[in-house]
Amino acid sequence: MNTHSQKIYDTIVVGAGISGLSAAYHLKKFSPKAEFLVLEGRDNFGGTWDFFKYPGIRSDSDMHTLGFSFKPWNSRKFIADGPAIMNYLDETIEENNLKDLIKFNMHIESASWNSVDSLWELSINNKKLNKLEIIKTKFIQMCAGYYSYKSGHKPVFKGSEDFVGQIIHPQEWNSTIDYENKKVAVIGSGATAVTLVPQIAKKASHVTMIQRSPTYIASVPSKYKILHLLNYISPKFGYKIIRFTNILRQRRIYRRARRSPELVKDYLLGLVRDELPDFDIEKHFTPSYNPWEQRLCLAPDSDFFESIKQKRVSIETETIDSFTEKGVQLDSGKLIEADIIVTATGIKLQNFGGIRIFVDENEIDISKSFIYKSMMYTQIPNFINTFGYINASWTLKADLTSKYACRLINFMDDNNYAKCLPEAPEDLEETKGFLDDFSSGYVRRAASITVKQGNKKPWINNQNYLKDIFEINYGKIEDNSLRFS
Repeated sequence: MNTHSQKIYDTIVVGAGISGLSAAYHLKKFSPKAEFLVLEGRDNFGGTWDFFKYPGIRSDSDMHTLGFSFKPWNSRKFIADGPAIMNYLDETIEENNLKDLIKFNMHIESASWNSVDSLWELSINNKKLNKLEIIKTKFIQMCAGYYSYKSGHKPVFKGSEDFVGQIIHPQEWNSTIDYENKKVAVIGSGATAVTLVPQIAKKASHVTMIQRSPTYIASVPSKYKILHLLNYISPKFGYKIIRFTNILRQRRIYRRARRSPELVKDYLLGLVRDELPDFDIEKHFTPSYNPWEQRLCLAPDSDFFESIKQKRVSIETETIDSFTEKGVQLDSGKLIEADIIVTATGIKLQNFGGIRIFVDENEIDISKSFIYKSMMYTQIPNFINTFGYINASWTLKADLTSKYACRLINFMDDNNYAKCLPEAPEDLEETKGFLDDFSSGYVRRAASITVKQGNKKPWINNQNYLKDIFEINYGKIEDNSLRFS
């Protein structure tokens, strides 16, 4: 066992995806005295954007808000594909000299806090060297995402063993899957299905999307026409203008959807009717939930609708009875013939990348904790978790969280504090779970493992970037809820 020569780090960043790279950049810039490492369990940076390999993998929000606040996205693309995002992240690492701070193949199995020493001890499986290592740190910045990389959500379908073709979950997609000139059935209606279907349809003989219930889908342009002019004037200026405009637009749409759901619903369905005037919109595109109770799915340049117009894609809105030798049998009795079945049935929400958290040898169940400023927990000292917005771009919240972490670490260093821990007041009441405002399947399935919200600040998950700017960026570090020692 290697204990890194008993070296004690000021903070450890867990994960080298968008959140982890944001944390590393901000630590270098705003906490220059802090010694830290970024530990990544996989063999590459990028998180989601390196992990998913299915056709058409792309952002589901605009790149001017999904991009970092400190690095302009200068491409004209409004929505970017996975390789373009990976290139952007690679540039971020190179431009900010982050490469030597990232250690790959470092799978953290557990993190244990010792109150006597006020230190975290990380038990790490170094997969490259095939040995156990121990790293000690004063602070943890958890940037491991929110879903399991081991397996997606896989409902059990009766008769799946009878199907003679391939059954693949998008999370397990690889380059050996050949769908050219084949009949493909895609089960699901979320962002992955809406992304995947038009891309597969370009080569497949036909694609059938089978959905239990529809989702809201909106067409967006894939490129900014005005960006060329703004980049000519000043790339940095152009980025800031479009970024600020999109932040306001996202917030306005979300607020309107919450306050006037029927109005927004009629508007969105009207856009779909314009795309598909002869289609049964009521059956195939009218969800049972209100807009923004789940994320809005985007169709760049109407690609999803175009594939339907071209008769390359059909939709079946019905429940599944079973898989058969030849395909998918619906409850109506209709058989959807398929050579390949893609189960785009969602992800499994997971806390902290599956890392077990112990405080003084007691394992922590965060469903019994309250959330503090949407990033800290009442049972866990010296610990910040990055969880992006559900109703806007993830990175907006990641950058705010990274800045706050630097402010907190600097404050503790300046005042010789070794420990900080949120403490809920006795009169704090539980109102709902951390993500209870959203009805997506992965949220409902994980309700029993998510942290609690309280009935007053700072124990509320705002899901509001403009409000969080002031509360997180400019609010005082010392308050009545955060205890230092």
